[in-house]
Amino acid sequence: MMFLKREEVIKRYSNIKWISPYDSIFAMSDGEYIEVHEFHARGKCIGGSAWEIYHYPRVSNLIIEAKREGARNIFILKTGKTNLNLIPGIAGAGIEEVLLRDDREIEITYAGLAGGGIAATICRGMAHGVIGIEIIQEGGGEKLGKAKLILERYEKLVIGIDDTDSSEKGATWALANEIGYEVERKGLGYYLMHVITQLYPKNPYKTTNCVSISLTFATKNPDEVVRFVKKELKEKTFSEETGMAVYSKITIPNKLKDFAKKAKNGIVEIDEAIEVAKDSDIKLIKITGERGFIGAVASIAYSNNPDEGVRI
Repeated sequence: MMFLKREEVIKRYSNIKWISPYDSIFAMSDGEYIEVHEFHARGKCIGGSAWEIYHYPRVSNLIIEAKREGARNIFILKTGKTNLNLIPGIAGAGIEEVLLRDDREIEITYAGLAGGGIAATICRGMAHGVIGIEIIQEGGGEKLGKAKLILERYEKLVIGIDDTDSSEKGATWALANEIGYEVERKGLGYYLMHVITQLYPKNPYKTTNCVSISLTFATKNPDEVVRFVKKELKEKTFSEETGMAVYSKITIPNKLKDFAKKAKNGIVEIDEAIEVAKDSDIKLIKITGERGFIGAVASIAYSNNPDEGVRI
């Protein structure tokens, strides 16, 4: 076995033209599950991302969920170790082991055949978010590649926002996106997702399109991110009913999903949003009012599913 820090991996392998480094890997945990966002080679390789999303869950029972957003893979993992039955052309790569090492690091062991082995080892080892890589077998050609990645451990933070505009000015989706961008620019966290949730379009309190927004961050400073978003909303909202919701779990409870579906299909009351938030470990923050709690809470239910969130 050979351990290399990320900087050493880059120095040793960056001039090899058939090595294509991953852009970044962000690993988050709530103490029970792990969520990993991998931006595939150069952040552009959609084909490689699709290949992994197809193959990995077929060979590894540690993967609870796998999906793709462009060239980004999103995996929900459980801890443990499994045996991979790798078959060329059929089951080429997977995740062999997942370990929460401490409150600072997450270890994931990848294995793959041929090019999948190179991706599992050296390409990932160059990514931002990787502390180091323990190469168990280098791979390439027809050989098995296997490596343990030591990743920085982040917390997942989802912030729901609703009711920031008026009939004359403002746009909640755009304001939220700019706030998310500023969070990352200021180094408070990494801005991973912006999801629009379509709410009941006949709601009499809506401005025009009746949507709410969720922002997802990987951060080591969740309290600072919350304070910053709260301050930005207070300064920039045009509404007297702006509400904010904060969630830090990896998975979405069924009661929250049911509430969000109800908010898409009809009128729900503020008290119901408050009750669901309490039951789902969601913290509510009044910015200028409470009516925004409804959309803010509903948006968290779709924070991991942008295509479903926008549906009417």
